[in-house]
Amino acid sequence: MGGRGTYAAGKSVPYTYETIGFVDDVKVLFGIPGTGLHDLPAESHSSNMYIKLHKDGTLNMLRIYDDEHFLTTEIAYHPEPDLTGNHKPVLHIHHYDRDFKRTTADYLDYDTFKKYEKYLVGRRWYSD
Repeated sequence: MGGRGTYAAGKSVPYTYETIGFVDDVKVLFGIPGTGLHDLPAESHSSNMYIKLHKDGTLNMLRIYDDEHFLTTEIAYHPEPDLTGNHKPVLHIHHYDRDFKRTTADYLDYDTFKKYEKYLVGRRWYSD
């Protein structure tokens, strides 16, 4: 679970996250103290998804990676003022390109919510 463009480029890097649990078959990661890492990895070593939880055990972030270890999608629950106009947490999605550039936040669509629902711990559809 290394740095941007290293593992996907075939370079080995030290681990900076530890697995603290699982949601179904997906690893829940936590940044190793002293690394300064608070988000999930920008690329994966082996998994196609990783999860980060809030302290209360609910979803903070789900990152999805392609077969070549590149980050493609991020579903998250935290404030996105440019999307909502306020600082209240909101379930939203970003997409990433191969240069690790991400799209602006957008509301999560229903089909994507249903596809990943079992990993979105403690999160409900907007109208629920």
